[in-house]
Amino acid sequence: MAAKTLPGGTFVMAEDLTVARVGYGAMQLAGPHVFGPPADRDAAVAVLREAIELGITHIDTSDFYGPHVTNQIIKEALHPYPDELRIVTKVGAYRDVKGGWPHARSPEQLRQAVHDNLIHLGLEALDVVNLRVGGFDSPTPGSIAEPFTALAEMQQEGLIKHLGISTVSAEQIAEAQSIAPIVCVQNFYNLAHRLDDDLIESLAPQGIAYVPYFPLGGFTPLQSDTLESVATRLDTTPMAVALAWLLQRSPNILLIPGTSSVAHLRENVTGAALALPENELTALNSIS
Repeated sequence: MAAKTLPGGTFVMAEDLTVARVGYGAMQLAGPHVFGPPADRDAAVAVLREAIELGITHIDTSDFYGPHVTNQIIKEALHPYPDELRIVTKVGAYRDVKGGWPHARSPEQLRQAVHDNLIHLGLEALDVVNLRVGGFDSPTPGSIAEPFTALAEMQQEGLIKHLGISTVSAEQIAEAQSIAPIVCVQNFYNLAHRLDDDLIESLAPQGIAYVPYFPLGGFTPLQSDTLESVATRLDTTPMAVALAWLLQRSPNILLIPGTSSVAHLRENVTGAALALPENELTALNSIS
């Protein structure tokens, strides 16, 4: 794959793990509510192949998307994988028959999840595995020692190259780091929800990536109005502004916006390159 220049450049998560800061979140490749197959599988394959053409080297996924569907589509579209591509997955939940997301964090469940990801992605080892800990958008207090230790043991076995954690608190991050190194934290964060500001500042000097999800999630009407106004003044979209703000927020932030549309994928990559002037940054920072 020819080298492409993406907004924000690259981030070195580990010696053998350098990714473009603009990545792709594959959750929307599954069916409605991230359950079952997509209406148009060929379109899902096309989005993934376009991501590679654009220079994206970081795909975020999980075998509980579908379940199994998203990883199977990734394998169909991209296997054998380009040398530069890094696939980051999550474990710690499963999908029940009603489409719910119950926890699945026993050592046995985590081992099965890792093997499921390996099988459906067609890999011998996973680049990064995130342990999902909290709920939909916020951490759940409590120790993560048992499940994280189980993943660390699988890392020692060679099934996992690097570890991360998702929807966690600063205390849980510290606990994980006492067990094994982490390369990334994936939490709910955007312009309107900035509870992790201090956390981002603490992770940056450690060289740990912070990967926010839901860049437009949970905005109030007033906050949305402010974002819309900035986008209008800059002749762009709210999503472009939200992504550009995240890239400018801190050099350790990596983006994983998701879409099932090639056109929207291209818009997201182009929009992330937006340079936000100081007066608009001031307006945006007032949202929180």
